[in-house]
Formats: sequence, C-alpha cells, structure tokens
Amino acid sequence: MIRLLNSLATPYRRGIAAAMLGLALQGTIAESALAVDPPYEARMERLAEVLGSLYFLQPLCGHSEEDWRQQLADIVTLDEADDDRRQRLYGAFNAGYEAFARLYRQCTPSAHEAMTRLLAEGEKTAREIHARYAE
Repeated sequence: MIRLLNSLATPYRRGIAAAMLGLALQGTIAESALAVDPPYEARMERLAEVLGSLYFLQPLCGHSEEDWRQQLADIVTLDEADDDRRQRLYGAFNAGYEAFARLYRQCTPSAHEAMTRLLAEGEKTAREIHARYAE
C-alpha cells in the first residue's frame, strides 16, 4: 500500500507528507515529555491566589499574624511541585497580590470583608485538598 502511494505521489507531495509526519512525531514526543498535573492543580492555584491576596490585605488592615508567602513556599515544598507547577503556583500568588494592590491603598470595610472571605475560602480549599488527596 505504501509503495503504491509513494509511486503515485509527486516529489512535492512526498515532501509535504514527510514534513507532516515529522511534525506529528515531534508533537508526540513533546507531549510525552510534559508532566501531567495532579487532579487538584486548579484548586492549588486558587489557594495560591488566595494566599497572595491575603499577603497584601492583612498588613494593609493592620494584621500580620501569618506569613502567607512562607505558607505557599511550605505547600510547594511539601507537594514536591516540578518547576512548571512551581512557577504557576507562584504566578497565581502574585496575581492575587496584584489584584488587590490595584484596588486598595488603605484598609476599607470592603477590604476587611474581602480578607474575611478569603480567609474562609483559603481554609475551606486547603481542607478539601487535604481531605481528598492527602495520602
């Protein structure tokens, strides 16, 4: 079958077919080299975003009980995240920080309410991840 197709194909078509085969094989190799995210990755990124938001809001509102950056560093270390996941988690943390840094310059009632809600969401998310996926 292949001989028949090759004999019917012009040199131009053979060149296109070879290029397409090369691209297909390259894509397969590249896909197999990528790490697969754990099933809780989206929740971890949201948790990192919440921690970043809290890292901005708590000192703004006069609270400094927790070091949320260190909390994220501890989570990333315990999770043994590869470099790609580590970058995404820290990126989510920075996005959470920047989102509130654009909105607030001083602690307002809405900033305080946001902080309260973020604390509850962060605690809930961390418990869900632990309950579903911890060994």
